[in-house]
Amino acid sequence: MPGLIAIVGRPNVGKSALFNRIVGRRIAIVHDQPGVTRDRISAEAEWRGRPFTLVDTGGIGLSQGEKADNAITRAAIEQVNLALEAADVILWVVDIREGIVPLDREVAERLRRSGRRVLLVVNKADHTDTEAGLSEFSELGFEPVFPVSAIHGRGIRPLLDAAVRGLPAPAAAPDPAAPGAPAETAPLKLAIVGRPNVGKSSLVNALTRSQRVIVSPVPGTTRDAVDVPLEIETDGRRERWLLIDTAGIRKTRRVSDSIEFFSVKRAEDSIDRCDVVVFVLDAESGILEQDKKIADRIVAAGKGCLLVINKWDLFQEHVQQAQAKDRGRTRPSRSDPEAPPHSLAAFGRWVQERLFFLDYAPVVFTSAQTGFNLDRLLEAVRYIAAQLGQRIPTALLNRTLRDAIERRQPVSATGARLKFFYATQTRHSPPTFLLFVNRDELFSKAYEKYLAGELRRAFGYEGCPIHLRARPRPGEARIRPMKHAVQKKRRGRAGHPASAPR
Repeated sequence: MPGLIAIVGRPNVGKSALFNRIVGRRIAIVHDQPGVTRDRISAEAEWRGRPFTLVDTGGIGLSQGEKADNAITRAAIEQVNLALEAADVILWVVDIREGIVPLDREVAERLRRSGRRVLLVVNKADHTDTEAGLSEFSELGFEPVFPVSAIHGRGIRPLLDAAVRGLPAPAAAPDPAAPGAPAETAPLKLAIVGRPNVGKSSLVNALTRSQRVIVSPVPGTTRDAVDVPLEIETDGRRERWLLIDTAGIRKTRRVSDSIEFFSVKRAEDSIDRCDVVVFVLDAESGILEQDKKIADRIVAAGKGCLLVINKWDLFQEHVQQAQAKDRGRTRPSRSDPEAPPHSLAAFGRWVQERLFFLDYAPVVFTSAQTGFNLDRLLEAVRYIAAQLGQRIPTALLNRTLRDAIERRQPVSATGARLKFFYATQTRHSPPTFLLFVNRDELFSKAYEKYLAGELRRAFGYEGCPIHLRARPRPGEARIRPMKHAVQKKRRGRAGHPASAPR
């Protein structure tokens, strides 16, 4: 395991900006408003050949307007405590422009009691003129002092040199060339997406069996896209997964500020960088218009997808309560035709009917609170990942497509017939196939859907989108319908006596 470096400090001193500077990309949201970071944001980084895990945390202490009894504030403080306990080296960030404030002295006492190696980072030293105020920070009792500018990249090199020196010596890595050595594979990335307050963070905590991310009934609690590593031991085989907890994707017109805008943008970017999307829906609220827009975003990204109907226990409770009230009435209440059915199988079909363009995604019912069906969720993700990785032998692929085309030819207004020559698989995630034909304009969207269904029946691909592309065979004439009609008309005129020139 690589060492762990945690970045801590009071709110709005530039911790997230320093985190992004060290990892070399924008992961944590940076904003002037204090208290933006709540969860622990982690990323793998490397400096002079030494790998380590870097963790960004929320501010130690209260931001203006925050209350100590606020549930989200308490959870954010707990996340800082967990980061301090796990850290090998702590980068304590202060603000050179503000100087030492009373809260800094409280933080200094707390860090001294931690027993960890602490490096005092004086941020926002953008110019050499500002470094004149460094001397006052020596009274905090942490030497040496590292002046940096996270925004401009000043002073980062000496800081990282000192930080990696404080990490424990790395364990000897096994020789990958040695016989019997396990092959190192990249972790399977799962993006947990959905509307606000459908239980995404609760699901992550239930899968990791920890309070890894903050859970609150307040919509918008999660702001950053939080990467949470997960290792699962199955039949003596260790699986490495990466769960990406995301902010709730709400309607654009309801995004009220820039922080929420960047939160939604991070969530959408997580769809692009993951392997499989776990699309979380709320059993109680059913399918809303925003769910359809998120589903459309997943289809456009071409990702494998699993539909997770969360809060199934609460839905069943409400159904039982409604049925009990209905039994007490002399006249039964009218049922809502748009309301979802009560059984698992019927509810699953109801969901796929409303998300018809995502009908290839399997449906799993869960409850993050009770742990119901979490093992089924993991099995479904494994199956989808395996389906995404399969390669179809070229001979078998061509035989399957040729039989499908013989059974049903595409409709053509000109009476032309589609001739299929051969096909090849060009990608496996998403499954993409290139078909060489005589007339690519005969290959309509409807016919593409038909052939995709035939491939799905033959090879599975549950949870996977299938992309088909048609192209004329090299050297084949490419005649468009309009051009073909014009040429035919001209030939008719040339052979008719009335068309001869006078």
